[in-house]
Amino acid sequence: MSTTDHAAPAALAVEPDAGRRKLSTAKAIQEAIAQQMRADSSVFVMGEDVGPYGGIFSSTTGLIDEFGSGRVLDTPISETAFIGLGIGAAVEGMRPIVELMFVDFFGVCMDQIYNHMAKIHYESGGNVRVPMVLMTATGGGYSDGAQHSENLWGTFAHLPGMKVVVPSTPYDAKGLMTAAIRSDDPVVFMFHKGIMGLGWMKKNRRSIGAVPEEPYEVPIGKAHVTREGTDVTVVTVSLSVHHALDVAEKLEGEGVSVEVIDLRSLVPLDREAIVTSVSKTGRLVVVDEDYQSFGMTAEVIASVAERNPSLLKHVSRVAVPDVPIPYARELEYAVLPTPARIEAAIREAVTG
Repeated sequence: MSTTDHAAPAALAVEPDAGRRKLSTAKAIQEAIAQQMRADSSVFVMGEDVGPYGGIFSSTTGLIDEFGSGRVLDTPISETAFIGLGIGAAVEGMRPIVELMFVDFFGVCMDQIYNHMAKIHYESGGNVRVPMVLMTATGGGYSDGAQHSENLWGTFAHLPGMKVVVPSTPYDAKGLMTAAIRSDDPVVFMFHKGIMGLGWMKKNRRSIGAVPEEPYEVPIGKAHVTREGTDVTVVTVSLSVHHALDVAEKLEGEGVSVEVIDLRSLVPLDREAIVTSVSKTGRLVVVDEDYQSFGMTAEVIASVAERNPSLLKHVSRVAVPDVPIPYARELEYAVLPTPARIEAAIREAVTG
C-alpha cells in the first residue's frame, strides 16, 4: 500500500532563487522519480531501456542501481503489452511510470492509452482510478526523421480523460513529475529532447537550472509567466519557451516588451492566465512545435476570442505546417518554430 499522502497540498510552486544547486532537466526528472519511489513502495518504472541503459534520453539513469530490477523493469519491444501491464497495475493500486520511448510510437498502443488508461475511471462511474504516468520523449531538430521527431501533445490533449504536462525547465520537470506521480488520474508527461541538457544533443543554456533538493510539486494546470511584458504576449510550451525568451531578450534592446507565458500543461489548460496577459498587451503570438491545424495554437486563440474578441488587436501563430517532419536538416529547420520565425511573428505583431 501507499505510504505517501497523495492529497498533500502543492509546495514550492514558484521558481527557486539562482543560488540553489543546478541540475539538468534529465537529472531533475530522475530525482523526482527516485524520491517518490523511496517514499512510496507502489511506485515503479517500466519501459524499453529504462534499466541499466537509463533511458535513451537519461530519464531513468541510476534508478536500477538503487531500486533493482524488481522496480525498474526493462520490457520487450511491445508497447501495447507493457502499457497494458502498467494500466492493470495502476487499477490494482500501484503507481507505475511507463516510458513510451518516442511519442511517435503511440500508434501501436493507442488502444491501451485512450480506450483503457483514459476511460476506465469514466466507464467505472468513478469507482476505479488509474494513477499512472505515461512518460514520453518528443521533438525535432536532430534529423531523426518523420517517425521520431514529432510532439503530438495536441493529439493527447484533444482526447478526454488524461492530464497532459509539458515542462520546459529542470525546476518544472521535477515539480510536474512529482505532481504526476502523486495524481490519482492518468498523466501524460511529455519531455522535449532539446530541454534535457544532454551532452550529445544540442546544448541549451536553460536546460540546466536551479532545483531544490526536497520534493515539491508544480501544480498541474497552472501556467507560468516566465517573462513580463507590455507589447505582445507569446504563449508556448517546452523548447519553444526557451526560443521565445531568447527573442524577447534580443528585442528588449529595440524597445519591444514581450511577455512570455509557459503553459506547462495543456490539460488542464490555464485559460485565465492567457486572457489576463492578452488583456494587458492586446497582441497574441502562439508558438507550437506541433502541427498547426486543429491543435494548441487554435485552442489558445479560441480561449481569448470566446471570452472577449475585442482584446485581440493582433493574433498570429508559429507552428509546424501540416507535413511530416523532414529528415534533411535544412528542410527540418524550415518547418520548426525557430527563433527566426518567432522573431518575425513578434515584429509583425507590434508593427502591423
